[in-house]
Parts: sequence; structure tokens; C-alpha cells
Amino acid sequence: MSPVLSGLLLQFTAIALFVGLDTVTKLLTVDYPVPQIVFMRFLFHTLLVAAALRLATGRLPWRSRAPGLEAVRSLCLLVANGLVVLAFYYIPLADAAAVTFASPLFTAGLAALLLGEVVGPRRWLGIGIGLVGVMIALRPPFLTGEMPHPALFLPLGTAAFFGAYQILTRKLSEVDSPSTIILHTGLAAGAVSGLVQPFVWQDPTGWAWGLMALAGVFGLSGHYLLVLAYSRAPASILAPMTYTQLIWATLSSAIVFGDMPDGWMLLGAGVIATGGIITSLPARRRPG
Repeated sequence: MSPVLSGLLLQFTAIALFVGLDTVTKLLTVDYPVPQIVFMRFLFHTLLVAAALRLATGRLPWRSRAPGLEAVRSLCLLVANGLVVLAFYYIPLADAAAVTFASPLFTAGLAALLLGEVVGPRRWLGIGIGLVGVMIALRPPFLTGEMPHPALFLPLGTAAFFGAYQILTRKLSEVDSPSTIILHTGLAAGAVSGLVQPFVWQDPTGWAWGLMALAGVFGLSGHYLLVLAYSRAPASILAPMTYTQLIWATLSSAIVFGDMPDGWMLLGAGVIATGGIITSLPARRRPG
């Protein structure tokens, strides 16, 4: 299996785990404030990472060659998480997921500007097609005659910050090991979100503790696979795989929350998948 193909498969699995994380998080938004949910996600993530690394290697690889970038990456993920968790209060999981699909556009653009990766016309075309699919899935007024919910703009912010997070993941994979990167993922985010806990904390029930721990497992597994994916394939190729989140999110919305997708959502999903496939195809080699 080629490094690029293995990176794509790792990214695909990571996205499925992130949807599991979002599903658990949406369940928690019924009873707990956003800052507490976000803090607990990063707390369990860090504790589980530390325990797993200690058991596997006997040590904790805290030392980073780029600690500043590690902190910025963690804070980008904090903002991305906070915005989308807030959106979960108001809109279905699949709708929130659809809006976050703008992140490949941010990722591809930043990959070209900051990483020097070549994003050719065909890949930009694929990303553009995917974004058209996102707009269809969102059922804009010119299609349905109804205004979208204002909370749909929150996941758009998530898309921007998650795009930056993905770029920093790719950059850090050049200087730090996957274990170091995954260990640092929740440190700055947990520290900053922990500052507000005295003002918002509500004692979780036993069931809620279990859900929070499960969220930590999903987050840990997803981010570790994401780090591995970006160490094997360029960010501009991996970014469109984010579109597959709509498939998982639609299934979760239907099974867990009873939000069945309509025709616009299904059509949008098909267009999104088409764009993702076009973008992920290998570039043609010029003869000679």
C-alpha cells in the first residue's frame, strides 16, 4: 500500500471517529454548558494519551522542537471545538457537519501558501465541486425559500480553525514524532478552557462521566490517526476526505437523534463525494 493511500484510509477512519465524538458531545449539550464539555473533552484526551504512552513506551515525550506551534495548534482546535459544540445546541448534527466542509478549502489554500504544496487546477475544481455540494446540503433560500438558521455560521468558523489545525499538524509532523504531537494536542486547550470552569461547572452524573470518557476515547483515536495520516500524505490530498464526514454524520443524526436526511442533503452528499474523488485522484505525470 502506498503512503498516500494509507494516509487517505487513516484520514477516513479518523473522520468517522470524530463524528462519534460529535454525537456524544451533542448528547451532553442537553444538560451541560459548552465550556465544561470542551474542557472535559481535552482533559480526558490528555489523560488517556498520557496513560497509553506510558504503558506503551514507559515514558512521556513532552519535549517538542516547536512548542510554540504545538500550543497554537492546540488553541486552534479549542476554538474549532467550542464553536461547533455551541452549534449543536441549535442545529442537527448533519447540518453542522455540512458547514464544516469548508475546511478543505482553507486547508488547501494554506497548504499552498505556507507549506509550498502544489494545488493544481484539477484539485481546486474538485474542492469547488465539493463546496457546491455543501451548499446544496444546506438547503439555501434560493432552493427552499427559507432562511438558514443563524447558528450555521458557527461551524463555518470551525472550518477555518480546523483548516489551520490540519496545516499545523502537517508542519509539526516534520519535526515532532506522532506521540509528541498527540500528547500536546490537548495541553494548551485544556489549560485555557480550564480557567473558566469555576464559573460554569456542573457536577456530572455517572452516565455523563461515561459519555465524557467515551468522547475522550473517540477524540484520542481520531487525532492519533490524523497525525499518522498527515505524516504520510500531503495536506492538499487529505483535506477533501473531510467530506466523508457528511456520510457518518447523516447516519448518526438518523440513528441517534431521529433527524432523517431529506433529498437536498442526499443530493449534496453525492456532489460532495464527487468533488472529493476528483481532488484525491493522483496527478498525471508529464511524459519525458
